[in-house]
Amino acid sequence: MYLNTLKPSKDRRKNAKRVGRGIGSTLGKTGGRGHKGQKSRSGGFHKVGFEGGQMPLQRRLPKFGFTSRQKKHVAQVRLNELAGLDSDIIDIDLLKTKNIVQTSAKRVKVFKSGELNKAITLKGILVTKGARIVIESSGGKIEE
Repeated sequence: MYLNTLKPSKDRRKNAKRVGRGIGSTLGKTGGRGHKGQKSRSGGFHKVGFEGGQMPLQRRLPKFGFTSRQKKHVAQVRLNELAGLDSDIIDIDLLKTKNIVQTSAKRVKVFKSGELNKAITLKGILVTKGARIVIESSGGKIEE
C-alpha cells in the first residue's frame, strides 16, 4: 500500500449538491437558500451570538467573577505564628485579641509552615494533616 494509492471506500463520499441547475433538480432558482434575507445572499453571515441588533445574551448578563462568601469568615494561621504566642492553650478568641486573625473570622485553620518547638493545646481550631503531625510530635494536643 502506498500513500498515493489511498482512496476512500466506495459510497463513502457524497456527491456535491449541484445548486441552481433548473427547477427539475429541486435546487433551482433560490438554490435551497429560501427567499431573500441576509442568509440567502453570498457573503451574508453574522458573528456568533448576533441577535439581529438586539442586545446579545452575553452582553445582557452581568459580568462578575466568583468570590466565596465564606472566605471572609475563614482565617488561616501558620505554625510559626502559634509558636510566638505566650499561651499554651490557644483558641479563636485568643487569636483575635492578638490580631493574628480578623475579628470577622468564625473558623480558623492551622497549616504547616515554619517550626513549632513547644507543646500547645488547640481548642476549636481546624488543623491540616501536616500541622497535626508537627503539633502532636512536639507534645501538643488538638481538641475539636
